[in-house]
This record gives sequence, structure tokens and C-alpha cells, in this order.
Amino acid sequence: MNSKKGIKNRSFFFLISFLFLTSLLSIKTLKKVDTEYIRISGSELFSHNDVINNSSLNLPIRLIFVETNLLEKELKQNLSLKNVSVSRELFPFGLKVHINSRIPIAYGERILNDEKILGFIDKDGIFINKQNVEEKNLNKLTIKVFGWEEKFKKILSKIFIAIENYELEIVKITFSPDGFLTVEEKDLKTIFLGFKPNLINYQLQIINNLKNEFKKNSFSKKLDNIDLTNPDKPKIKVFKP
Repeated sequence: MNSKKGIKNRSFFFLISFLFLTSLLSIKTLKKVDTEYIRISGSELFSHNDVINNSSLNLPIRLIFVETNLLEKELKQNLSLKNVSVSRELFPFGLKVHINSRIPIAYGERILNDEKILGFIDKDGIFINKQNVEEKNLNKLTIKVFGWEEKFKKILSKIFIAIENYELEIVKITFSPDGFLTVEEKDLKTIFLGFKPNLINYQLQIINNLKNEFKKNSFSKKLDNIDLTNPDKPKIKVFKP
């Protein structure tokens, strides 16, 4: 008899605890999120205002109504982030925003609505607005990119990979308004690559081969420019004394 009574008491206790916890969770999810309930991690560069001003988040808003996927997409795009995760949390209550920012490896310049915009480029060829970059990452940049457009990011990424894998010292990458690509290498000077992005890996291999060959006889000191628009028929122009 006592055993059955104990079981009933425990069942009643668990039922009350469950109902209390359910009610608490319901109250928490319906509680409104405001600025002080946003917690940012992963970077000290971005503030609550950056999150609010670069998204459709309209505060105060009930926690349950926050569209985390949309918020992630907006912040990643508008703040040029590598990745961002947004999660609703009940204990402690609020929104957790974890930011993975991009690391610049080159200075960048783009034209948008006839306006010149200065910023930076990361290893994936993504343009980063200058206000979204931490100053500690700017000390060793030696490459400048001019004429950046979204459609050029894959080409840039391949050039940056070649710089890592070869002994190339490319200091300047320029896309003309019509997309003609020119690079400047420390020893080989100006190199014309042209309009064919599908040839870029082949062209970079040739540039590396030329540099290795010219290093042997110091021929690069005589170079004016190299035309690799047709990589099977390179044209080399030298300074005339």
C-alpha cells in the first residue's frame, strides 16, 4: 500500500515538474528579445548595431519569431562574413550570434554605381568592405586588386592559390571595365592575360616556368611586359637600350 502511494507521489511530482518546465519554456519563447539580449562571439569588431543595421531584425521581437536562417543569410552577405550562426537560447535568454570573419590577403578596389569603393579581398576572391576588417590582419598585405567584380572571384582565388604554391610575387591584379586581366609580377613586370578565365591555371603555370627560367640568367631585368593572351604563343617584350 505504501509502495503504491510512493509511486503516485513520485508520478504527481514529475507531472507537476513537467508542467512547470513546459510553462517556463513557453513563457521564455514568448518573451521579447531586445538589444541587451543579443550576445556576439567570435569577433570583437561587430556590435549589436551592426547586427541590427545589416539585417531585417526588428526589435523588440518575441524569441520564437526570430528567423535565424534569414538572419544568418543577411549578416553573411551584408558584413562579408566567412560564416555566421544564429541560435535562440532560453538559458541564458536571448540570441547568440557567432561570427567567423574573413581574413584579407589583398587590398581591393571596386566600382559600384560609378563610385570607387576601397576594401580588401580574401583568399576566396570575396570583396570585404574596409569597415568589416580587423586592423590586426592588415600588416602583411602586398597585393592590390583593381576592378573587382563578383564574377572575377574564382579567377582571383586561383591566382592566390598559385601564389601560395609557386614562387610568384604578384603585386598587382587589374581587371579592366570590359574584363581584360593584367597582372604585375615583381620580377616579370607586366603580364597580359586577357579575356579567357578558363586558361588561367595554364597561364599561371607558364608564368611560374618563365620566372624559374629567367632567374637563372637574370634576363628578367630586361623585361618590359609579357603577353600570354595566347599562352601557346607567348610574346615577350624587352627594354631597348
